[in-house]
Amino acid sequence: MVAVSVIIVNYNGEAFLQQALDSLRAQTFRDFDVLLVDNASTDGSADNLNSDGLPGYRFLPQTDNLGFAKGNNVAAKQSDATWLALFNPDAVANPDWLERVMAATERHPETTMFACAQYALEDPSIMDGAGDCYLGFGIPWRGGFGLPAEPLTEGECFSPCGASAVFRRTVFEAHGGFDERFFCYCEDVDLGYRMRLAGERCIFLPDAIIRHAGSGISGRASEFAIFHGTRNRIWTYAKNTPGPLLWLTLPGHVVLTLAIFLRGFMTGRAGPTWRGIKAGLAGLGALRKDGRFGPPKRSVSLGDLAYAMAWNPRRLFDRKPVIRPVRLPRDAMAAEAGDRTHG
Repeated sequence: MVAVSVIIVNYNGEAFLQQALDSLRAQTFRDFDVLLVDNASTDGSADNLNSDGLPGYRFLPQTDNLGFAKGNNVAAKQSDATWLALFNPDAVANPDWLERVMAATERHPETTMFACAQYALEDPSIMDGAGDCYLGFGIPWRGGFGLPAEPLTEGECFSPCGASAVFRRTVFEAHGGFDERFFCYCEDVDLGYRMRLAGERCIFLPDAIIRHAGSGISGRASEFAIFHGTRNRIWTYAKNTPGPLLWLTLPGHVVLTLAIFLRGFMTGRAGPTWRGIKAGLAGLGALRKDGRFGPPKRSVSLGDLAYAMAWNPRRLFDRKPVIRPVRLPRDAMAAEAGDRTHG
């Protein structure tokens, strides 16, 4: 049993995959293994890889493209590690990435998911992400994406970006892992939301750094990415948002969805956006009927859930990070208050 299983899900990542593995080989923390899932790549990217020096390296070839969601679930089932660290094939990790992550798990022993700092692969002066943010009206975004890098502090964000997300394995499994119906895009936000509903939280680690091409394989503005991102955004909002919050925010969700669609006419994205909206709405009935991937019965207060979200749409359109001060868990807060009372 190792401390961390690093999971890579590859599909036609020939231009990137070997350098991702090379960066793992250089990690200063060594108590990890590497699980590489190849989703039936056709570009030869999984052939003739140099895996020398990678601890516990396992190659898990698939006969079909399972998508990012199911690919990670397949690998997670092969792991007995304490932690799962997801790592995109179009990413490169700093040598102390895992060392910094593991130090954070000791600082925050009650935390079950962590987000890492992501910078652009070719230009580290540009942010790729500081965790995933979630507007309370049902629109997620990657905090800081495309903005000039700025000093960031450790704090609480809504959920980790799947390119470098870290989960306690037993909690990941308890929530069923990623929703495989999503295939890819927003599955990380969906899982983060489900874990949030169960009282879990996510801490952003500014010193646990990777550099990421940002949809370098699928294409950030491709029709594939826009369709799946739009559909899965609707599913994440509709299936997870508690009733009182859903009815309160639904008008804003409709307005923002319409604004994104109309903006698509100026950016050439209206077609796949519209198809994503239609597929999202058409699939809601089956999605809610099939409860394999949650959401769980809510155990967190609406106030605590709202605290983790953003409420100013300006932050969404500016892509600003949303990182809150780290709060003590409720049990620890109560114990600390008792100590002050009786001390």
